[in-house]
Amino acid sequence: MTFTPPAPFTTRPTLRGTFGMSASTHWTATATAQAVLERGGNAFDAAVAGAFVLHVVEPHLNGPGGDLVALVRPAGASVPVVLMGQGPAPAGATLAHLRSRGLDLVPGAGGLAAAVPGAVDAWLLLLRDHGTWDLGDVLAFASGYARDGHPLVAGAATTIARVADLFRDHWPTSAERWMPTGRPPAPDTLVTNPAWADVLDALVIAGAALPDRAERIDAAREHWMTKVLPEAASFIARPHRHADGADHPGVLSAEDVASWRAGWEPAVTARFRGWDVFKAGTWTQGPALLHTLRLLDDVDDAELDPATVEGAHLVIEAQKLAFADRDAWFGDAGGAVEVEALLADDYVATRRALIGDEASTQWRPGSPDGRDPVRPPLRTAHGVNDGSTGEPTVDRSGQTRGDTCHIDVIDRWGNVVSATPSGGWLQSSPTVPSLGFCLGTRLQATWLVPGHPASLTPGRRPRTTLTPTLMSRADEVVALGSPGGDQQDQWQLTVLLRMLVGGYSPQQAIDAPNLHTTALVDSFWPRTWAPAGVAVEDRLGAAVIAGLEQRGHRVHRSGDWSLGRVTAVGRSADGTLWAAANPRGAQGYAAGR
Repeated sequence: MTFTPPAPFTTRPTLRGTFGMSASTHWTATATAQAVLERGGNAFDAAVAGAFVLHVVEPHLNGPGGDLVALVRPAGASVPVVLMGQGPAPAGATLAHLRSRGLDLVPGAGGLAAAVPGAVDAWLLLLRDHGTWDLGDVLAFASGYARDGHPLVAGAATTIARVADLFRDHWPTSAERWMPTGRPPAPDTLVTNPAWADVLDALVIAGAALPDRAERIDAAREHWMTKVLPEAASFIARPHRHADGADHPGVLSAEDVASWRAGWEPAVTARFRGWDVFKAGTWTQGPALLHTLRLLDDVDDAELDPATVEGAHLVIEAQKLAFADRDAWFGDAGGAVEVEALLADDYVATRRALIGDEASTQWRPGSPDGRDPVRPPLRTAHGVNDGSTGEPTVDRSGQTRGDTCHIDVIDRWGNVVSATPSGGWLQSSPTVPSLGFCLGTRLQATWLVPGHPASLTPGRRPRTTLTPTLMSRADEVVALGSPGGDQQDQWQLTVLLRMLVGGYSPQQAIDAPNLHTTALVDSFWPRTWAPAGVAVEDRLGAAVIAGLEQRGHRVHRSGDWSLGRVTAVGRSADGTLWAAANPRGAQGYAAGR
């Protein structure tokens, strides 16, 4: 017995066709990707072109100084590979140095939190190894929008307004970049970024004289890492205001960026309801979704409906256990758990037995390989019921934070990519005026304590929340992902359950009312957690919400359309392609035919 949608409600249709499909968090990036497909490019050409447009049109959600994780499956391949665009901590980012600055956490805004930017190099690597187009053709879309202008989305305008005082008082280059009139721009204001357009043009010029396409792209990568990023590192080395209220210099150096490149890694996988689900490794939060699916795999289909009290409770409690293990065991080597141990039958059964009828209120990591977990500092979010929706642009205390983008593309040949770029938000750190962008703040996801798998360590990647998903079953494939920080996999989980177990169409699953637990350690400064906390969309219904409260969950109602920003593309068993996109915020769109 399966659970089924109570009504065939969708905000828009699931798009279906045979030519190619694109979906992203911004309509212009989706249109760009689809335009590339229409002109003969493959899914990878399209994703790269769309991603560089996302840097321009969603500057409050990602930027060139940020990072990237993607799952890439070329036509004919049986499994995807991971495109790794997460740079490591600089050599100068040591526990001793940050402690000497009076810090017990890495600040959530300011150059001291900057890892080596990885997104641009990763996109160029994808284009070189799996694309077909020349670099100039791919970057022309983003360069055009940066030079000629684009209407500023409402979210970006709101973000700028919220950090206007910070820009005026402490980050004058950001004020000049985003408030040239002295006031925050209104939504739909036509904005340009000629400095960034010049950088994009310089990337093309760097290899223009070389005869080979791959050599031209490699020349652009070299120019980016050895010319552009050192200029950003030099700028951010000047003391400037950080989220802790003090002024610090950044520590990223030219040597840090010159010695690093994006790369390819194997994906990790688990099986659920006949599907092979693929994620990146424990330097991301991806295996937490695999762990959650394993915890739920023996539950009857009818009990997995997130729109019921029982289904919602099971989903929440399983995620608490999976994320407790994430917070204790995930990181870039140095004591991180092996995925095989995390997903082993005996360990999963031991963890599953901890799920009871009442909401748990304790942080309960396990010992998947027999070691005792390292406990990070647990700071309770006092005085709030924690309705956080991921990486809010400005959090509940007024501190600057950022968010994330996502893009999925599948083409008629069978190439597919699911990518989540993030970081380098316009509110991350002061704008480098000659470049038109700022550096990211991913190091805030590290701990300033020794011995934890996610401790700040020079040369190691900070554990990232970026977590795209790719699934396959015989000839079927699904690529999906979401912004939302710690909620990315939680929002994807409800969509997957509704599609794979409940029989929902992709768009119906994305549109359905969502929820997530906040009983996890926030990956973003100031790193709080809310025991027993749950955020729900009001559309989940009064009866379900009351039932969760009766079981001890501390429920925060977040509005009717506030949680979940999943986009997805895929291929059905008959070869039909499809796409669906999040309607929340009126910004994400799918396109295809």
